[in-house]
Amino acid sequence: MATSIVQFRIEEELKAQATEIYEKLGLDLSTALRIFLKRSVAVKGIPFSMTLDNDTSAAETAEDEEVTKLSEKLMAVNDEVYKELAK
Repeated sequence: MATSIVQFRIEEELKAQATEIYEKLGLDLSTALRIFLKRSVAVKGIPFSMTLDNDTSAAETAEDEEVTKLSEKLMAVNDEVYKELAK
């Protein structure tokens, strides 16, 4: 049972875009964030690759790539994570 409240501020547009993606996956924003945190604990780190490219234009697209990678990772999360969330 959840007993802690976590609050943070993000841009409204980012929240809307993420919410839209998660809803298409059948998740609400809170569940998606719980999955991210549980995956972080499971892998003992950020649950997606974080790398720098030598190409300076890569910095301009890094945010979009990270959102895409996170979405792909969330879709790949196994059934055990969902079972844990249901507890």
